[in-house]
Amino acid sequence: MSSSIRTHSGDVPFGAASRRISKYTERRAPTERRATSAMIASLDAEGRDTVSAPFGNALCDLAATRDDIVGLSADLSKYTDMHVFAEKYPDRFYQMGMAEQVMISAAAGLAREGFTPFATTYAVFASRRAYDFICMAIAEENLPVKIVCALPGLTTGYGPSHQATEDLAIFRGLPNLTIVDPCDAVDTAQATHAIADHNGPVYMRLPRGNVANVLGDYGYEFKLGKAQMIHDGNDVLFISTGLMTMRTLDAAKRLKADGIDCAVLHCPTIKPLDVATIKTEAARKGRLVVTAENHTIVGGLGEAVAAELMRSGVFVPFKSIALPDEFLDAGALPTLHDQYGLSVDAVVAKIKSWM
Repeated sequence: MSSSIRTHSGDVPFGAASRRISKYTERRAPTERRATSAMIASLDAEGRDTVSAPFGNALCDLAATRDDIVGLSADLSKYTDMHVFAEKYPDRFYQMGMAEQVMISAAAGLAREGFTPFATTYAVFASRRAYDFICMAIAEENLPVKIVCALPGLTTGYGPSHQATEDLAIFRGLPNLTIVDPCDAVDTAQATHAIADHNGPVYMRLPRGNVANVLGDYGYEFKLGKAQMIHDGNDVLFISTGLMTMRTLDAAKRLKADGIDCAVLHCPTIKPLDVATIKTEAARKGRLVVTAENHTIVGGLGEAVAAELMRSGVFVPFKSIALPDEFLDAGALPTLHDQYGLSVDAVVAKIKSWM
């Protein structure tokens, strides 16, 4: 495998990734450049309560009462919070090296022997390099392997080699596979317990490191396969997932001051989609329906929601906030989120223009 596109150290770009970074920073004024740390910073953590490694700690809690829980990493345990589990349960942790396909095959074998494996890597490596192994060894056999992946969508500034902007589109067409995109620390921890109990394969996007605690303020409780109304409103219905639920909640507060009343329906489970709740909420008269996701406009939550509404005969004003159908730049995340329309400022501006 060429090292020009293979950077498993997580936080040290080189080759093709670094060339894109240099190209991006060179064309910006010096005052607009950001430190490298801004490319890997925890998202939406500034000014909020945070929880350290909610996935890793939830997995340890599970392992304390369940001997079937095992963990695997493709040389990225530090960057997927799996190191927390590895330190506490070294005899139940398997370091597979830079070999995602081998890791997935090993996870399938462990599942056949009665274990519940949690296999972790970056979302780009699971979706692009290990897809066929996930399809044939895990999904077709309906094995209870949980594939938990960091850096989904635009959550790193290291360019297309690390940005899994199309992972939901890749996995949505795979039968038997449940897909989960948690919003924050509360969502992640609760989802980890829920997917462990699910008798089948799961792909879960992972907020890593110090993760903001947002939904705890709303009395939220994760339920696999269910969408939940976090905040109600009469003018706009946001249907959001992942980190974009944080953004839509913040946008709703700002838009309220301008007389625009926004609801936020959080959909942490992308597949199976909670069609009943989405139809009920979308059918309420007079609201603009806006999907919001950290994923390309092609094949993600927006298209899934639009298709279900059309099939159900629910015809409403509809817009999508998503990443463009293109390979994205490298650079500082705050800059990129402004550039590609995922920031709170960008969401607020779009809603005002659409209203």
